[in-house]
Amino acid sequence: MPYYICRFATEEGSVISKSFLAPSYTECRKLFEEQGFCVLSVKRDWKKIEIPLLPFEKKIKDKDFILFNQELVALIKAGYPIVKSIDVILSRIKNHHFKELLMGIQNDIRAGKSLSEAFAPYEEQFSTVYIASLMAGERSANLDGTIKRYIDYAKIISQAKSKIRAALTYPTLLLFFSLLLLLILLNFVIPRFSQFYADFDSELPSITRYLMTFSFFVRSHILYLLLFAIMLFMVYFIMKRKENTRIWLHKIKLKIPYGRIIWLESAISLFCRTLSLLLEGGISLLTAVGIAGKAIPNKYLQYLMKDLQDFIKNGESLSDSLVKSRFFTPLAIDMIRIGESSANLEGMLGDVADVYDERIRGRIDTFVSLIEPVVIIFMGLIVAAMLLSVYLPIFNVIQVTR
Repeated sequence: MPYYICRFATEEGSVISKSFLAPSYTECRKLFEEQGFCVLSVKRDWKKIEIPLLPFEKKIKDKDFILFNQELVALIKAGYPIVKSIDVILSRIKNHHFKELLMGIQNDIRAGKSLSEAFAPYEEQFSTVYIASLMAGERSANLDGTIKRYIDYAKIISQAKSKIRAALTYPTLLLFFSLLLLLILLNFVIPRFSQFYADFDSELPSITRYLMTFSFFVRSHILYLLLFAIMLFMVYFIMKRKENTRIWLHKIKLKIPYGRIIWLESAISLFCRTLSLLLEGGISLLTAVGIAGKAIPNKYLQYLMKDLQDFIKNGESLSDSLVKSRFFTPLAIDMIRIGESSANLEGMLGDVADVYDERIRGRIDTFVSLIEPVVIIFMGLIVAAMLLSVYLPIFNVIQVTR
């Protein structure tokens, strides 16, 4: 979507030029005319050349989306209409992709759609949970209150994601630099020493011979190895788009010993928190269960819950239906059953999510405290192996020269 420079006259008689993002010349002119301005000219803003968006630029950050909703709630409470509220917020949004989506949503609302209907085509970008929350707010005539509950929900989910990313950053950097060190030694250090050893008639230690063989293999086949890695990445990227492949890959992820329990408990927490939010917003249990199931990031666990709505339709309680999913823990089932019997299901679901969030935080802290020394030991072993492979032959050479 390109930028246009629009020159228009105000009621006071002043002429203003403004650069504006719009689908076309006509849309840009129409927008300012609807606001009561006298449009003098509209031309393309060539200073802002449209560059194709990179994949990471198309992702809407959690903090940007939360901020958008906070501003929207404040403007709705102040009595602003939805279209005017979005128009006010658009001027402060820097993410080009997010801005384009909101402009499309704004046009749909002008055409007569409700807020939830306007957001519906962009479900992948904004999540099913958000759209269902908007729908619940419109039905209950409490849109600002429902969006505020969603903001609280989104903050908790965002904080959990940030904590996991922060926990994995340090070990990932250590592994990256250890592999970088290994590549430097294999490609630059070991080959130089091999030329030096070749001048002496002495048998090299086994560790040095193996390392040199591996180094020469990597150097001589580097292009083929890179092509093979690129092909593997492309095959993975293509196969990942298929639903069955994603389910299979996510099932394999659950085989990782320590990661399995974290992914399972985070799925339970996310499902319960999402279901609690939707029930508080007035969504029926049957509909809310289907939406909450989609909120679980692991596709295999989603697959295990595919019949959940059918079980509830057949008259089974939520707790009994979740038992058949085969990954909900007895503690979560018991707490949900208590919530059903006490007619406080949404409150108890929130408590279940809080319990498992606390457990996940504890497990992540333990994981970080364990992984750091493991990675440091791994790096130490690599460096030790390199030093032995380089210096053991030197000791042999000294003995030969004597």
